[in-house]
Amino acid sequence: MNNHVIYQASTMVALLSGLYDGTVTFGELQKHGDFGIGTFHELDGEMIAFDDQFFHLYPDGTAKKVSLDETTPFSTVTFFEKQQTSRLNKAITRPELEKVLDGLVESPNLFHAIRIDGHFREVNTRTVPHQTKPYPPFVEVTKSQPSFHFADVDGVIAGFWTPAFAQGIGVAGYHLHFINEARNGGGHVLDFVLEGGDIAICSGSDFQLALPHDDMYLKQDLSIANLEGDIMIAEGSC
Repeated sequence: MNNHVIYQASTMVALLSGLYDGTVTFGELQKHGDFGIGTFHELDGEMIAFDDQFFHLYPDGTAKKVSLDETTPFSTVTFFEKQQTSRLNKAITRPELEKVLDGLVESPNLFHAIRIDGHFREVNTRTVPHQTKPYPPFVEVTKSQPSFHFADVDGVIAGFWTPAFAQGIGVAGYHLHFINEARNGGGHVLDFVLEGGDIAICSGSDFQLALPHDDMYLKQDLSIANLEGDIMIAEGSC
């Protein structure tokens, strides 16, 4: 296996704690990967990247390419190279697809970048809404997050498998974002039915974490009493 590096700006715990100020530009992030997911300064929507194209998925459901001077408080990227591939020719739900992915990845104890190109019967997404200071905790933000439904659409899902031991650094399990073929809509994936498509996986055993060093981060209490529960709420799993 090639030794791909997974690069991450900040941590999920910091995001849950309300640290939404962008600390890394997308110009800098692009030096570390051409594929990934994340969010934006002041939690203004979702990011998806593939083929060295970075897209901003806005809270109103629209999308456009990212300006490299925009900043992120939390993103994960890698230089994607197909290692495992699989073709699906039948309809499959998200839980069923995750079982397929479980059988494709080399080990659950490594990090894996996941890409799915296909035709979707439906995709349900959400995007986090723009915030202003004083920032509320992430679980409060999710109470007013807009959600979107895409039907009979081609598109791309990009994301990562993060090992269980890294919960809080990232999101343990599958964390996925979607953009449609027109590249004008998408969001954080809640659920989907894939009619057929191609899966590609790029695995990495090196993980590089770039922590913020601004005053807000240095002084923030990052202890979360119910980390697992808060992440489930943040991911839309409960």
